[in-house]
Amino acid sequence: MSAGCCNQEATFEGLSPDYKRRLWMVIAINAVMFVVEMAAGQAARSQALQADALDFLGDAATYGLSLAVIGASIRVRSTAAIIKGFSLLAMGAWVFGSTIHKVFVQGVPQAEVMGVIGFLALLANLISVALLLRYKDGDANVRSVWLCSRNDAIGNVAVMIAALGVWGTATGWPDLIVAGIMAGLFTTSAVQILRQANVERRAIV
Repeated sequence: MSAGCCNQEATFEGLSPDYKRRLWMVIAINAVMFVVEMAAGQAARSQALQADALDFLGDAATYGLSLAVIGASIRVRSTAAIIKGFSLLAMGAWVFGSTIHKVFVQGVPQAEVMGVIGFLALLANLISVALLLRYKDGDANVRSVWLCSRNDAIGNVAVMIAALGVWGTATGWPDLIVAGIMAGLFTTSAVQILRQANVERRAIV
């Protein structure tokens, strides 16, 4: 996971019609997949699926906020990035807390549903990553979009691994372990976003 995202050179601020079009497409993908994956996660009793669905929701909100502040001042854009960073921290805390709770109350999730929905979500996120790849570097606002997209793709692979683990062990532990890892991913990404946003705010004259 790269942490070197603060360059002294002029950085991309999202001022591109092509970037905005791609962002709208990714917002639509994430909104649809949130509904699909959350419903499947509830039906399959999978904490990992629900954690990944929450990431889809967070991404859709993040991209919408990113679109709203494109072209605004550095202070406004960095403030938006800080808000997104703290929202990622909140999601990480929720996933971690609910995972601990599920350890004591949850039965074995349905591995087949986890695998199928995880694969569908992976395809959706690979499309999103491909759309945003050329814009992965930029200010904290743009950078946060890329980190969230990358998180989704990693999360989907993790869900599929969890499904294999659940199927192979006939226990819910692989699902819970992956959900915990995803909580850590939210947290580390939030730290990167907050660090870059703070650097940009300090650079304001």
